[in-house]
Amino acid sequence: MKRTLVKGFIKPAIKSVLYPLYERRLLRQLDFAQTPHHVGVMLDGNRRWSKENPSLSGDTSPARGHKAGAEKIIELLEWCEQTQVKVVTLWMLSNQNLNRPAEELEPLLKIIGATIDDLCDRGRWEIRLVGSKELLPQWLRERLEIAEVTTRKLKESAVIVNVAIGYGGRLEIAEAVKALIQEEGKLGKTPAEIAESVTVDEIGRYLYTAGQPDPELVIRTSGEQRLGGFLLWQSAYSEFYFCEAYWPDFRRVDFLRALRAYSQRHKRFGL
Repeated sequence: MKRTLVKGFIKPAIKSVLYPLYERRLLRQLDFAQTPHHVGVMLDGNRRWSKENPSLSGDTSPARGHKAGAEKIIELLEWCEQTQVKVVTLWMLSNQNLNRPAEELEPLLKIIGATIDDLCDRGRWEIRLVGSKELLPQWLRERLEIAEVTTRKLKESAVIVNVAIGYGGRLEIAEAVKALIQEEGKLGKTPAEIAESVTVDEIGRYLYTAGQPDPELVIRTSGEQRLGGFLLWQSAYSEFYFCEAYWPDFRRVDFLRALRAYSQRHKRFGL
């Protein structure tokens, strides 16, 4: 028993010394001319983390996991600042997630609202909604709109943070095509003329991320190796990095490993 306790103390102590050294080594290896400027992150594994890591009181609720995941976002954005990432897209809530039972959804929405307020109050990052506002409750839409207006005034060098809430990749493409058709229809064009205007470039103008570069790197935590509908259009030529750690356990060293993996890959851009 005593030996187990000593081992349980020594191992974390060794990690606390070695990880900073390893992080500095990873940073030295990075060529920022080869690292991504837009990173998409799928914040996955909050509920499983809570279930597998109960609190001292035995709390394993999804809300506890989502709260721990929300706290990790600040760390991620600081890492992005340090590594010259210009745009971060965070998938916080899908449109399908809005169909979850009320006892789980309502606490999650409150956590998201508090997170948006926190990001806004820090005055460091420009916040933009990526998703369908119409699917969200009025109070959350208002918070997002306040955050967007408030942070739009920040300096140009501020990292842009796309918060994907009520987001679905198929929904985004459908809404973009619909908006394009409506705009062309207002000009009095015939169906045939509208069809001619439906091009890749034109659809891109109506996406939630219009005007932004596509993500060069997409990270998903929790060991799942699928997109699940995240940035379907924009990630056509993205590199993907799948990390075993649940989102609340995602560390700076994991982020730096993802950047290193990206910089070492040969980008073919569909060729």
